Amino acid sequence: MPNGIVIMHWDERIGAEIIASHPKGTRIEERTLMQVYAQHEYSGDAGFISLSVGTLNLTSYFTGPESKVYIVLLMDIDEDAFEYEEILIDVGRQVLETMDNRETLKALLPNYFQRICAFPTLSGEQKLALFFQNEVKRLILERFRNEVAIPRSELDIWIKDKYKKAVSIDLDGILDRMIKLGLIKYSSVKGSASDMIFFVQDIMMLRHPPEELLRDPTAHHLPKSLKKAYIEQVQEYFKDYKLDLEDNMNVMDEILLDQQCYEVLKLIRGAIVTRDDLEKLKKKGVDDVDYVLRKMWEQEMITVLQDEAGTEYYSLVADFYLSTYYPAYNVNTIVKQYQSKQQDKNILLKALDIMEEEYWLQVGGKESRKTSIKEKAEART
Repeated sequence: MPNGIVIMHWDERIGAEIIASHPKGTRIEERTLMQVYAQHEYSGDAGFISLSVGTLNLTSYFTGPESKVYIVLLMDIDEDAFEYEEILIDVGRQVLETMDNRETLKALLPNYFQRICAFPTLSGEQKLALFFQNEVKRLILERFRNEVAIPRSELDIWIKDKYKKAVSIDLDGILDRMIKLGLIKYSSVKGSASDMIFFVQDIMMLRHPPEELLRDPTAHHLPKSLKKAYIEQVQEYFKDYKLDLEDNMNVMDEILLDQQCYEVLKLIRGAIVTRDDLEKLKKKGVDDVDYVLRKMWEQEMITVLQDEAGTEYYSLVADFYLSTYYPAYNVNTIVKQYQSKQQDKNILLKALDIMEEEYWLQVGGKESRKTSIKEKAEART
């Protein structure tokens, strides 16, 4: 687990300048900071390094030559630095946005450090939420949704023109993360001077009724006397529900990416619980149950039902779905681009080939693929 974090700025006149650190007392010797600077300076671009100095195990993210800010993480000697690459990139962006007010940065640093420490244990949906929180990543995702295939050489210029805020953008780091999440893949195309990047999975997010709980609330610890009221409250909520990006962003930020709230969400997805049940989550880091319940109530995730004895039951009203899915709509986009001649024919044919490959990988399954190949062979004879 990380032991501390240091925010360093390189000043050409005075050298390494420590902007903030956490926890109190965290420090790195100047000669070690010079080694961090020298390793980043070798490439000159925004990026990530890992460094061992004696008993120190460090990882550092450099935000780029324009800003010259370094986010340095101190870790246990046996820790894998690359587990923290994505979260350091995200924290780097947030640090740059608060550099003009260093007192604010110092106040926010404990929260940043907590998020960094938790990152390796995040679930798949939490990592998708963290990805989607980033405005630059959303812009890139939206362009892929509209075009399916984009030359790598175009993206740097386009995103810098599109994103006007004075923040360095580590495009390689973003694209690497999109590959790890299964959203894109690289491929060369005959006649194309640049490697092409193809869009192979999209992200879906929406609220949905808690089906298992609704099917039989009493089997999930709700008294029979409260069953009707619970079902009616869920039905009432979804009667007027409309998909909304701002609402989705709030749920991701306030619930999925708050570790205390997420622990409670995991529990109430499978059971209707009492206060005593929630208090047992202290061993999993839920230190303030009232704080969690207030946030979940404000986000309209839960309802509270009371039985004749006065016992309160906390029930999930609206669950949240966040996952990747196969973007079948890409076919329509490819057809429109072919008809309008917006994209080279060879690129569009390659996009269709990749779509077919991805379909069998994501949807069809190996057995279905074997059957399909056999049927095609029989059809030819």
